[in-house]
Amino acid sequence: MRILHFSDTHLGFNDLEILSVQGINQREADFYDAFTQVIDAVLETRPDYVIHTGDLFHRPHPSNRAISFCLSQLKRLSVARIPTIIIAGNHSTPRTRSASPILAALRTLDHIFPVFEEAYEKVIFDNINFHCIPHINDEEANLAAIGQCEASVDEEKHNVMMLHCSVGAQFMMEEYGERVYPRDKEGLFEKMDYVALGHWHGFGSVGKHPNVYYAGSTERTSSADTRNDKGYALITLGDSLEVVFHPIRLRPSHRLRINAQASADIFDDLRILGSSLEIEGALLTITLENLSATQSIDISNRDIEACFPTALNVQIQRKFRRTESAATAESVNAASLQEYFGAFLEEQTASAEEAARLNAKVATLFARYDEVTRDA
Repeated sequence: MRILHFSDTHLGFNDLEILSVQGINQREADFYDAFTQVIDAVLETRPDYVIHTGDLFHRPHPSNRAISFCLSQLKRLSVARIPTIIIAGNHSTPRTRSASPILAALRTLDHIFPVFEEAYEKVIFDNINFHCIPHINDEEANLAAIGQCEASVDEEKHNVMMLHCSVGAQFMMEEYGERVYPRDKEGLFEKMDYVALGHWHGFGSVGKHPNVYYAGSTERTSSADTRNDKGYALITLGDSLEVVFHPIRLRPSHRLRINAQASADIFDDLRILGSSLEIEGALLTITLENLSATQSIDISNRDIEACFPTALNVQIQRKFRRTESAATAESVNAASLQEYFGAFLEEQTASAEEAARLNAKVATLFARYDEVTRDA
């Protein structure tokens, strides 16, 4: 028996002020493309079942476009008569019981089984039971659901448990309302043929449990996530468990770090680092570490971006060297900041001419700041 496990598709996610050729947010389009790749893989491999372990949508109330896209893709599985079980995650669960869960819309599709009622639900087939615990806001209700699951194991069939939570603190995402699975209930995993997890965005098994796996997300929701291991898991249940990860194509993402204190030419270093990477259409995060104030003034974001003209987006972070003068400057109010900064430049530069040149730049920047705040 084969089961395709994927998760955390976050349909409707958008980021960056960049539009695709179709006129929608490019990052939103990337998430739709990733989802489509998985659905294509389902129709090609024809597993017996498909399971999705939460955060189908990025928000409890997604846009019409996200809903329409999702329904059209899941309809492909419905027409193919492939049973698909989907549980709610924390992102797609309303925070109040009075709001209507978006996954209810999936009930209109044959062979699609959404589980979203903040309670344990068993989806039953002839040869397998899916024990589903969606995201549940209430802690007591969550514990009750685990207890119901434990009492519902059928040893005459295969048993697959579906959860959207952290199994151990190391898998926490630091998000509102996320659940941590109780450590004293982990013995339940041993009664399952497979435990399918959602919430953590990386693929992999969990600790000492050889049958407990996160499928990971299908796209990146943060610049801090540069994993290229996005895709789905194909599970084979038989005499033994086999879990094989299948990556999908993603927009390349890279993090570059430059130690400005040790660099003779920051731009040359950036070009050298970039020469070995796939930059076309990439998401780049560049961190300049140990910058001095004088260096930072001479390094514009525009000049850094020009080193990577084919990248989709370049995000730049600056981390400064901490000096005694900088610490003093932090304690003064904004009205006197330009004066303190000028004194700092005179202290840091090698000549009066260099200090004057940089102070002229600083004066221009403060003048622009005054114009913006005056017009605001």
